Amino acid sequence: MSVSSFVKKLGPGLLYAGAAVGVSHLVQSTRAGSSFGFELLGIIIIANLVKYPFFQFGPRYAHATGKSLIDGYLKLGKWAIVLYAILTLATMFTILAGISAVTAGVFIHVFNLELSAAEVSAIILILVMLILLIGRYSLLDKLIKYVIVILAISTLLAVVFAFNKGFNPNPDFVTHFDWLFRPHVLFLIAFVGWMPAPIDVSVWHSLWTIEKNKEIKSNSLKNSILDFNIGYFGTILLAMGFLTLGALVMYGSGEELSNKGGVFAGQLISMYTNSLGQWAYPIIAIAAITTMFSTVLTCLDAFPRILTPTTKILFNKMDWKDQRLNWIWILILAVGALIMIAYFASSMTFMVDVATTLSVLTAPFFAVMNYKVVTDKHMPETSKPKSWLKVYSWIGIVLLSGFAVYFLIWKFWL
Repeated sequence: MSVSSFVKKLGPGLLYAGAAVGVSHLVQSTRAGSSFGFELLGIIIIANLVKYPFFQFGPRYAHATGKSLIDGYLKLGKWAIVLYAILTLATMFTILAGISAVTAGVFIHVFNLELSAAEVSAIILILVMLILLIGRYSLLDKLIKYVIVILAISTLLAVVFAFNKGFNPNPDFVTHFDWLFRPHVLFLIAFVGWMPAPIDVSVWHSLWTIEKNKEIKSNSLKNSILDFNIGYFGTILLAMGFLTLGALVMYGSGEELSNKGGVFAGQLISMYTNSLGQWAYPIIAIAAITTMFSTVLTCLDAFPRILTPTTKILFNKMDWKDQRLNWIWILILAVGALIMIAYFASSMTFMVDVATTLSVLTAPFFAVMNYKVVTDKHMPETSKPKSWLKVYSWIGIVLLSGFAVYFLIWKFWL
């Protein structure tokens, strides 16, 4: 297989990476490094490994059946669709609001805008809707490949240069992670919630896989899983890169990352320019803008895309065309996110922590549902996960459930 044909077959995995490499990486991983140095580096690896099978089941199911996980949930029973709809509606406004607020902060800093976060978020969401009018999957597919490459190269270079400067935190400003200190534990829970992304992104991945397979008729299950693995493990490396940058540049410096989006964006970009030099500012600014903008684009495309068939299943007498229903959901989601930003614009961190915490609580439900779908009788035997992956999945379900209970205990009893 030539390099060009291999790259052409890549798509859903990089779209996943584009959705994942946003708030969880630019914000949460950087916060982890700047606050606790390298102490939470192992948490990134553990969180990603625990969630791996449930994300992988998205492209696995879509390739085997030609259908999305939504169709798989329906085969489990209408209760699964109802549960999925409830969990999605409970989280989607907060997720898009958190992502849009961070993106607005980046735009405000880079372009020196004298507008509020809510106003800039509204402009960004309008731009995204215009892009969605022009084209969907093909545009996303092409855009994300460039975004991920630019971000990966710039992050790798910044980490290398930062390491060359050494790791010399001031002992007077060093903070160690305390497993019994409430604010530290609650940050850890929020950090894990979106590391690498909410598990319901696996449903998006199944839809992207179907779209990609329409383009490449000969795509095999092996290629689909390889594409997924490249995107998945690439995001792990990027998360580790952002944590490393936060640790090398800000840990023990006495400076804290701001809760305000514009100030935070300036601090983030400064981490790169401090390592690479001022010449890198335009490159890093473009990488930050395209990364966050593509995440907003991906979310505003994916949530309505999955809620359209979900709505038609739940209200089977509804005789609306898919495109019309899809745009109704786009408008509902955009307006709902803007209302949240207007109320909580002063604290980007609050919105991010709420969204990530909700993901912790919903993760066990999505994990169980995804497992049941790929092991159900309607799944082709040749595409079902092997025994080791089933055992791996159950270990993950137990750990995710335990972590959700751990959060509830800390939140309401301790």
